Amino acid sequence: MRYKVIVISITSKSRYAVVALAELARSGERPVPIKELAERRDIPEQFLEQLFSTLRRAGLLTSHRGMRGGYTLSRPPEEITVLEVVQALDGKIGSEADEAGGIWAEGVGALRKVFGQTTIAEVARREAEEAGSGMYFI
Repeated sequence: MRYKVIVISITSKSRYAVVALAELARSGERPVPIKELAERRDIPEQFLEQLFSTLRRAGLLTSHRGMRGGYTLSRPPEEITVLEVVQALDGKIGSEADEAGGIWAEGVGALRKVFGQTTIAEVARREAEEAGSGMYFI
């Protein structure tokens, strides 16, 4: 009997991108330079540039040029889901599990549901609450 390996892969790219977008959400509507975001969240600047380039092409970020340039969210943070960010960077979550069916498909479906219902605004709110309690969410 042959078994198919089921891989559910969410890379660190997605995790870093979600926290960087939450940081943008907390910054309001003013463009934030990538260097500033990288320093605030302790993310290598070149790595964040690569992530933001992909997210800009996916329509999640807007870049602004000039002295007061930087990045802003393309839509309100309440309208951008974690699922959108993850899938822009890592592709469809667990497509192999869909083929396998059963508990594998159910598990991936649950993950997609949580990520699809969680917005960048919610992540930013949770981080703010947990920072106040000494906990840190990433």
